[in-house]
Amino acid sequence: MPNLTIDRAEKDEFFADHPQSPLTREQQVDFDGLDYFPENVTLRFEADIEIFDPQEEITIQTSTGDTQQYTRYGKIRFSVGGEQAALTVYESEYGFFIPFVDALAGSETYPAGRYLDPERLPNGKLAVDFNQAYNPYCAYNARWSCPLTPFENRLKLPIRAGEKIFRIT
Repeated sequence: MPNLTIDRAEKDEFFADHPQSPLTREQQVDFDGLDYFPENVTLRFEADIEIFDPQEEITIQTSTGDTQQYTRYGKIRFSVGGEQAALTVYESEYGFFIPFVDALAGSETYPAGRYLDPERLPNGKLAVDFNQAYNPYCAYNARWSCPLTPFENRLKLPIRAGEKIFRIT
């Protein structure tokens, strides 16, 4: 089980100091850490995955107009504050990927959405932790090319977990 406080501190350190940080040198000068929602244990769960049959290969546009290939792997269903929700899980050579936009997009979360990288558990379920939801690198500057969230993964409910919108100070 990851330690969220340590993970966030390590990420902030990477963003502040590392040459491969998504931040520009100018942004790094004044950077004092990312803004996160408080940990929400109800948004960490094991999810059954409804595997699509057949699975289809799709092309997802990126923020720079490029494209990336994914497989529409399956769907997870879950509850947030008593409301039912579902997200499509995509797969690439790097593993499972869930891009999503929530109802807070543009106000508290990045307008184009956030990402999750769930892991398959030995019991066949997916470990989903919205506390680990992160902004794509294009949220920090436009030189990065990031997959855009497909329409089917736009939620009408808020996900108050993970990274908040990045605001340049």
